[in-house]
Amino acid sequence: MKPRITIITIGVDDLDRSLRFYRDGLGFPTRGIVGTEYEHGAVAFFDLTNGQKLAIWGRRDLAHEAKVSLGPRSATEFSLGHNVGSKAEVDAVIGQAHRAGATITDPPHEAFWGGYTGSFQDPDGHLWEVAWNPDMYPAE
Repeated sequence: MKPRITIITIGVDDLDRSLRFYRDGLGFPTRGIVGTEYEHGAVAFFDLTNGQKLAIWGRRDLAHEAKVSLGPRSATEFSLGHNVGSKAEVDAVIGQAHRAGATITDPPHEAFWGGYTGSFQDPDGHLWEVAWNPDMYPAE
């Protein structure tokens, strides 16, 4: 297996609400919801940099497809990291997420490791960290 991730799929409770959050609120490009003609198939893909994609898929449909039990949501199972090029960008992205309906769990602040960071949860509780790291610059 090569060390790469091409699609990150997150399970959501309300596909339309999550589509509005990521497309309209955060500005992620997408063709919208596709696959509605298939049972358990409705999904939306968002284009990320370097050819990666973020997918949102109903939690029940994701569990059905993977043949696993639908468990309770938990914000502490993983987080998605979004590195930016400056402290001001951290503030701007956290503000944009808040306006889009995110819950700010940790407002932007100086981090113990020398950077600047803040965190939010999307409407389904998925945890995002927005960070400026002086040792790790984002790919454009």
